[in-house]
Amino acid sequence: MTELDTAYYDAYKSRDTRFDGVFFIGVTSTGIYCRPVCTARTPKRTNCRFFANAVSAEKEAFRPCLRCRPELAPGNAPVDDANRIAQLIVSRINEGILNDDLSLESISDQFGLTSRQIRRIVRKELGVSPIELIQSYRLLLAKQLLTETALSVTDIAYASGFSSLRRFNDAFRLNYKMPPTRLRKEAKTNALLETQSDSSTIQLVYRPPYDWEGVLDFLRTRTLKGVEWVTSDEYFRTVHLGDHKGWFSVRHKPDKNSVLLEFSHGLTPVLAPLIGRVKGLFDLNARPDLISEQLKRDSILKKAVAKNEGLRVPGAFDSFELAIRAILGQQITVKAATTIAGRFVDAFGKKVSTPSPEMTRLTPTAKRIARASVDDISSLGIVSARAKCIIAIAKAFDSGKLLLTPGENPDDAIVQLVELPGIGPWTANYIAMRALRWPDAFPKEDIVIRNKLGGITPKQAEELSQKWRPWRSYAVLHLWRLPAE
Repeated sequence: MTELDTAYYDAYKSRDTRFDGVFFIGVTSTGIYCRPVCTARTPKRTNCRFFANAVSAEKEAFRPCLRCRPELAPGNAPVDDANRIAQLIVSRINEGILNDDLSLESISDQFGLTSRQIRRIVRKELGVSPIELIQSYRLLLAKQLLTETALSVTDIAYASGFSSLRRFNDAFRLNYKMPPTRLRKEAKTNALLETQSDSSTIQLVYRPPYDWEGVLDFLRTRTLKGVEWVTSDEYFRTVHLGDHKGWFSVRHKPDKNSVLLEFSHGLTPVLAPLIGRVKGLFDLNARPDLISEQLKRDSILKKAVAKNEGLRVPGAFDSFELAIRAILGQQITVKAATTIAGRFVDAFGKKVSTPSPEMTRLTPTAKRIARASVDDISSLGIVSARAKCIIAIAKAFDSGKLLLTPGENPDDAIVQLVELPGIGPWTANYIAMRALRWPDAFPKEDIVIRNKLGGITPKQAEELSQKWRPWRSYAVLHLWRLPAE
């Protein structure tokens, strides 16, 4: 098999919905071809052939799988792509994006479907209605808050997304056969509650191993002064979600394979989306076992992976903030970009009150930057061409034309980004890697990567990277961390 075939096989084994429609698998022992999300038993690698599209598979006499139905893969009939849509809805719930409004109309609008299609897809794939699915996630969050925090039952009800305390109590009794107060009493008996007066702490788990020091170091060198603060063992930042402002911190708890998220109580009403963003920022849902298994086969990365199988790709808490940070980092060092980004925050970020003198500003919003002039931005030491680029992307965000949220099609987003003035392939791929959480992004133009690979050209880097697919984003982090020769 070729290196690309090996990458496809590894992507197939992961059953990651982000690869659905990217390729198809023909199984020689059965004569059937499938989508990479098919739930059938994984065949031997020697029995697999890979195709860029369904037509190519059928041309080679493979017939379509009746279980995963290749004709429904993205790019063929996305409206009826049941598995992908259902999993994407689950992903959006995890991100907290579907937390604010339970109506089927609001959910269907986000996916370009009718409410009837949403009901049919979720019921077929997951065995529950969309409302039941979201309610299940809300109850699980409520259960955790009742167990791990000292928040009032009323605050927990609203933080979990319920519109009233009565509905919360009814749902809890119906699903768990007991009132929520009973769980709170048991939690107090076990002394599990945090007792901070202005903040609470909950636990977010991950699959070990986890390179906590590496993640903190990555974030520390890119800190937005005034918005973020990174100590030797903890990450802090200010938050502005909707009308709610506050701060949070994240620290490691390795004995429990988790991190502890402490949040100010002003963020309690938006706790679900806050948790989703924190999980993305710290890449808590990664599968280090699958990623390391693939990358350590390569002689270039073997030692780096063996040294650090817990490497993560830090995401973005705020996608607009990340996009601006990427633009400011074009053609200059990380240190220089961090300095300029600090000036940018000081000029355009609103002041906020927190317990720490290190956190004094909220990250600038797209609406605020869209109203700025080129002179306003260039006065900070930013060249005018880059200032125009920042204003252009701010207007695209503010108008809703540009969406950089996990689950969006990365290829479409990259095309949309490079159409903006001043954004090239490197910047677009970097944004896709962190803001979209795309695991296979590869900024082949990156000079550090090319130098680490022996001073090769972008084309040669692209060719060499094929053996790392579908985890090239993680390969990029390994390469950035390799010591210079």
